[in-house]
Amino acid sequence: MNKQNVPEMFGSKVFSDKVMKARLSDKVYQSLKRTIDENVKLEEDVAEAVATQMRDWAVENGATHYTHWFQPLTGVTAEKHDSFISPSPDGGVLMEFSGKELIKGEPDASSFPSGGLRATFEARGYTAWDPTSYAFIKDHTLCIPTAFCSYSGDALDKKTPLLRSMQALNRQAKRILKLFGKEVKYVRTSVGPEQEYFLVDKEMFEKRPDLVYTGRTLFGARAPKGQELDDHYFGVIKPRVTAFMEDLNNELWKLGILAKTEHNEVAPAQHELAPIFSTTNVATDNNQLTMEIMQKVARKHDMVCLLHEKPFAGVNGSGKHNNWSMATDTGVNLLSPGDTPSENAQFILFLCGVIQAVDDYQDLLRLSAATAGNDHRLGANEAPPAIISVFLGDELTAILDAIKNDKPYEEHEKVVMKLGVHSLPRFSRDTTDRNRTSPFAFTGNKFEFRSLGSSNSIACCNIMLNAAVAESLEQYADRLEKAEDFEAELHDLIKEVIVKHERILFNGNGYGEEWIKEATEVRGLSNLRTTADAMPHLLDEKNKKMLMSHKVFTETELNSRCEIMLENYCKTINIEGLTMVDMVRKNYLPAIEGYLNRVAGTISLMKSVSDKVKCNYELSTMERLSELTDYILEKVEVLEDVLSKVDDFDTIIETSEFTRDKVLPSMEDLRKYVDEAEMLSPEECWPFPSYGKLLFSVY
Repeated sequence: MNKQNVPEMFGSKVFSDKVMKARLSDKVYQSLKRTIDENVKLEEDVAEAVATQMRDWAVENGATHYTHWFQPLTGVTAEKHDSFISPSPDGGVLMEFSGKELIKGEPDASSFPSGGLRATFEARGYTAWDPTSYAFIKDHTLCIPTAFCSYSGDALDKKTPLLRSMQALNRQAKRILKLFGKEVKYVRTSVGPEQEYFLVDKEMFEKRPDLVYTGRTLFGARAPKGQELDDHYFGVIKPRVTAFMEDLNNELWKLGILAKTEHNEVAPAQHELAPIFSTTNVATDNNQLTMEIMQKVARKHDMVCLLHEKPFAGVNGSGKHNNWSMATDTGVNLLSPGDTPSENAQFILFLCGVIQAVDDYQDLLRLSAATAGNDHRLGANEAPPAIISVFLGDELTAILDAIKNDKPYEEHEKVVMKLGVHSLPRFSRDTTDRNRTSPFAFTGNKFEFRSLGSSNSIACCNIMLNAAVAESLEQYADRLEKAEDFEAELHDLIKEVIVKHERILFNGNGYGEEWIKEATEVRGLSNLRTTADAMPHLLDEKNKKMLMSHKVFTETELNSRCEIMLENYCKTINIEGLTMVDMVRKNYLPAIEGYLNRVAGTISLMKSVSDKVKCNYELSTMERLSELTDYILEKVEVLEDVLSKVDDFDTIIETSEFTRDKVLPSMEDLRKYVDEAEMLSPEECWPFPSYGKLLFSVY
C-alpha cells in the first residue's frame, strides 16, 4: 500500500462520523450527535434512519451479514451473524435492516459466564447498540458494537460497566471544573494501550500441545541465547516480521484503528504495537480488534501470534501498558500541568484525585490486572511488582512536598542535554523521567498503568480507575461546593490529601527487596501476589460501597465477577496441569525411554567389542536419565492426584487457594525434571521443538 493511499484507506471499513455526516440528514445527524456527546435518549425515528443508511453503506462495501459485536465475560469478543436478506414477493430477496434490529439483538446467553447471575435454563440475553463506538465491517459482516445484558437487566459484559464508570467520572469532573468557573459538555477519559506480543513459526507452534492448548510453554529448557545481549530491543525488524507488520497496519487502518508505533521488544521473537489515544470505550473495542487481527494476520504469514503473558520461561513476558488521561470536549487535558505546574491549582487537584484513588483502591487496580497468566509476570523483574505505587518524578514530588510543608516551591530550570556532537541539536530534558519498575507512573500529561497483562481486556482496569477517581472527585466537590473561601479550602484540601496519601508515592526501584519490605511493613501497602490473593478483595465492603454508589456495578454483578474471574483462574491452571500430564504420559516418558534403550544398546555393543571401553558418557547419561524418569513418574502422579481434588471444595475461593498452593507447585516440580532430561537428550529424540527453535524460528 503506497503511503499516499493511507489517508484514503484509513477508516474505509468504518461507519464513522465523516460517513454519517455525509449520508444522514442534518436533523438525524445532530440528534445522533447529541445522543453520543450528551447522553441524550436515542429517538426511534433516528435509529430507523441510521439503520437504513448503515445497511446501504455496508452493502455497498461488500457486507452481506450484520452482527451485534459484544464483549462477554470470557475476555474475548462474541458475535452472531444474520444476513440482510428477506424474501420478496417475486421469489427473490430484499436487503433489509431496521432500526429495531440496530438497537437490540437477542443472542442466546446460556453458555456465557454469568457467575450465578442467571440459571443455565434462562437463556435469553440482550445486546444494545452503543452509538458512541462506530460500527465497522469485518469479513463481509457489519459489526455493531453493543452492550450485553441478561433478561433481568444485569450486565453480562465488560462494556456496560465501563460506560457506567465513564459516566460517573464525567459527572464528578464537571462538578470540579464548574468550581473553577468552567462549563463543559463532558469530560472523557482516553487511553492508548501499548500491546506486546510474540511471533513464532506456525509449524513449530503446531508441534507443541502446550502452546496449542494453553498459549504458553509448560516445559522447555532455556536456549543458549536469550535476551542477555539486549540486541533484540529496538533492533532491526526482520523481513518476515516487517511483512506481517505492514499487513497488520493496513488491516487496522481500514478499521480506523490508530496504529502508530511498532518495534522489537526485549525478548527474542517479542514485539510491540502502540496506538494513538482514543476515548476509553473506543480504545477498548479497538484493542480487542487489534488482538484478533494480530492473530489472523500472523496465520497468513505462517506464524502464530502469542498473547499469553509468559509464553516462555527465562525471557520477558508480555504486558499491555494502559496510558490513561482525562480531557474535556474542548480538548483540554486535565492532567497536563502546563508551563508552570506549581501555579496550576486545577491540575494539582485532579492529580491529587488520582493519587487518592490509587491509594484508596490499590486492591481494585491490582485485581483488575489479575489472571493466571499475568501472575507469572508481575514482580518478576521484567514487569511492575504486585505492590501498587505511584511514580511522579522529582518535580511534581517537590511541588507536593512544598504544598504539604507550606513552603514556596523553588522551581527548577530545565536541564539542557548536551550530546557532545556539534551537528546534533540540544534539547531540554523532560522533568518527569520514566520509571519502568513503577506500576502507575505519571509521564507528562497522562498516567501509565503498567501492570496489565498482554491478553487482558483493558476494560477492567479502566472501570476501576474511572470509578476510583470519580469517588475522589465527588468527595472534593462535596467539600468545596460548601466552602465560604474557595481558595483557602482548596489549599487545605490539597494539603490534607498529600499528607494522607503520600505513602503511595514512590520514585525508586520497584524491583528491590528493600522496597517490598518498606511498602508492606512501613507504609502498609498491600502485596497481593496472585489472582487467588487479589480477586476476593473485589467484595471488600469499601470496594462494594464505592462501585455501587457510582452505579458502576450492582451487588449481584460484583459477586458474579468475583466468581467468574476465580473460576477462570482455576480452570486455566487445571487445563495447564492436564496438558502437562498428557505430554508427559504420551510423549516425554516414551521419548526418554526410547533414548535410554538406544544408549543401553550402544553400551552393550561397545562392551562386546572391547571390555576396556569405559563408556563414561553413556553410563552417566543413562544413570541420570533413569533417575529422572523415576522422578518424572513420581511428580506426574502427584500432579494427577492434586488435579483430582480440585472439585472437592465448597467455594471457588477455597478452590483457587488450593490451585495456588498445591496445583501450581506440583506443576513446577514436574517441569524441573523434564527440562533437565531435555538437556541430556539428543534433539532428534526429543518429541517437541526446543526453545531455541521457537524463539528464533521467524528469523
